[in-house]
Amino acid sequence: MPASSDSRVVQLARKVLRIEAEAVEALAERLGAEFDRAVALILARRGRVIVTGVGKSGHIARKLAATLASTGTPAYFVHAAEAAHGDLGMITPEDVVIALSNSGNSEEVLTIVPMVKRQGARLIAMTGRPESPLATEADVHLDAAVSEEACPLNLAPTASTTAALALGDALAVALLDARGFGAEDFARSHPGGSLGRRLLTRVADVMRPADAVPAVAEDAPLTRALLAMTSGGMGMTAITDPAGAPIGIFTDGDLRRALEKGCDVRSVRLSEVMTRNPRTIGPDALAAEAAEAMERLRVSQLIVVDAAGRLAGALTTHDLMLAKVI
Repeated sequence: MPASSDSRVVQLARKVLRIEAEAVEALAERLGAEFDRAVALILARRGRVIVTGVGKSGHIARKLAATLASTGTPAYFVHAAEAAHGDLGMITPEDVVIALSNSGNSEEVLTIVPMVKRQGARLIAMTGRPESPLATEADVHLDAAVSEEACPLNLAPTASTTAALALGDALAVALLDARGFGAEDFARSHPGGSLGRRLLTRVADVMRPADAVPAVAEDAPLTRALLAMTSGGMGMTAITDPAGAPIGIFTDGDLRRALEKGCDVRSVRLSEVMTRNPRTIGPDALAAEAAEAMERLRVSQLIVVDAAGRLAGALTTHDLMLAKVI
């Protein structure tokens, strides 16, 4: 049987969420000069960011390293225990080490601190205890303290790991903004999957080229436009002037509207039923922009024009779907 909305289980879950939300909110109130110093320190170094920790803090550290790396700050994770057995060799004098430990007393992390400093690297500590050994040894300390864990025993890392995760995200986003890291930069580090396709694919990559787009003159009979539409398989034909510039479009929708008005398909001229001044897009535009325009305008086709305003191609929602842009 499903638990009722006021069951003990649901009440406990709500309490956990409230405690963790309050822990993150408290972080926002405490941010200040030390956070500025951490960002400035990372930006000033020519090396990479090495994020380290053990236990639950190690899991958060690994995620922080991944977020930094994907948002313009070269970073990787080194397990503190492995660092003491050879992985310290990955750290150079130009690097910044971010060490996570809620207690600030993690033996494995404290063991490598002297070696990190001897290497000439700088140290940022993220702890829940500003007076802890790790915090006092660091060049910069980021206070991730929480008033209580969400665990009913106040033992299992819950609110503290959520706070560290959120503070790490804040650091990564602040660095992203400071570096001027944009959507195209993001796409270059996320080339796989739908995200990369949406950010990297351009109209030219998915459009039908001009020689594959049906096109007729505006003084042509409607029957010629229908034949062109059938052969083109796009549900439309472009209407072009003698210089090859699109001046209109005729689509399946235009045909339905013409028939509803009782037009004689055999005698009507295309100029009487076409849509003038069609919506167009450039070949260098992002395919995602074309998808947004089609959705906003409620159309299924877009004509593509080059810099001179001539017909360069066309694309349909089906083309975007095949490219997995939508």
